[in-house]
Amino acid sequence: MKVFREIMSWILPIVIGLIIALLVKQFFFSLVRVDGTSMYPNLQNNERVMMLRQAHIKHDTVIVFNAHGVDKNSPSVTEKTKYVKRVIGMPGDKIEYRNDGRVFVNGHEQSQSYITASQRREGTLMLSSSLPEATGVTLGSGKTFTVPKNKYFVLGDNRKNSNDSRYYGFVPKDKVEGVVKVTFWNDKSDVINSYGQKN
Repeated sequence: MKVFREIMSWILPIVIGLIIALLVKQFFFSLVRVDGTSMYPNLQNNERVMMLRQAHIKHDTVIVFNAHGVDKNSPSVTEKTKYVKRVIGMPGDKIEYRNDGRVFVNGHEQSQSYITASQRREGTLMLSSSLPEATGVTLGSGKTFTVPKNKYFVLGDNRKNSNDSRYYGFVPKDKVEGVVKVTFWNDKSDVINSYGQKN
């Protein structure tokens, strides 16, 4: 009995620690690896970032979502495939992406200072010839579209090389797994962590 108690005295804390770690990962935060260059230069390929599951989503928030059932253009997408993108449009928002690269959300121009003028213009508006355009998303001056209820319009920061809502459409709210955060000493933290501090 004494031996059993001694064994349990060091096994039990390990088991409890593992359970707490699993609960934290499931309900609070976990680490996610950025796969690809769609968020370059603000997030790098293979960079590890923190994903907060309970964080508030607003305009320009960078999110992680499950791409299965969302991106139907890519045959490589599985039930475990996750995408990292930036939220441009919230549910109900009216979006206009003009020919000069400026974006208006509900009539108000958005900064987009996290990417270059070229990426705002050519990068966003010159769509890939290898991917179909999403239904319900129209880009260019005078063309507007509304983000459906319980869905988001998302884009990668590296617009020329990002497979995003321009091609597979809006991301359902229930597909979002969390909000991306980087450490405060990361030189891109100001354009990832709560960029712009809007609603």
